[in-house]
Amino acid sequence: MSEDAPFEIHVHGDVKLRSDVGFDALQDALKPLWKYARARSLADGAASLYEDEPGIRFDAPDHLLQMCWTVAGDEDFRQQLDDLCMNLNDLSAEGSQIEVTFYDAQYDEEDEEQGRESRDDFVLLFVGPTPEAIMQAQRNLLVEDVVALMERHFDGAELGGVVAEIDKLFSDRFTALVSSLELGKPPRSPGAGGNGHGSGRRPRHLH
Repeated sequence: MSEDAPFEIHVHGDVKLRSDVGFDALQDALKPLWKYARARSLADGAASLYEDEPGIRFDAPDHLLQMCWTVAGDEDFRQQLDDLCMNLNDLSAEGSQIEVTFYDAQYDEEDEEQGRESRDDFVLLFVGPTPEAIMQAQRNLLVEDVVALMERHFDGAELGGVVAEIDKLFSDRFTALVSSLELGKPPRSPGAGGNGHGSGRRPRHLH
């Protein structure tokens, strides 16, 4: 993409892959990313815009896809996300989350001083081999977030009832999914939307 692209887009997440998934299958699944970066292959497009970020890595012994990768782009990058998630659904061994952050590349200190809002945005995606696996990943993240917030005020041992209520919510949602006969359809990959503007700039992942 052009150096004048309005966003720097950061994709971050680890996805556990099936043991039979090889490099060729992963390269094909990740084509929405490396093709967007105008690369000719995954190896050519795996490097991040920032040298201190690991980029896109395939840990073959642990069957793990690791992504900490930034590309310059525009809003049209969102069109790649559905295909990416559907492709990774087919290769994944369990539910995983992927964070996509759009940083306003044209926003600077002068804009901040004058009170102008950046166009930063954040999208949280979930992938998994089944809708149940995706919901499990969503549940785990929600429990982690809620417990971390409530432990400021309560002892962790007191939060069992809260976790049980969260589990009930997801159990009810899964039951509704089964009863609506949507299990035969591909899971809706962008499992949760993101926070939009007005929430402050998200810090970059540090390594």
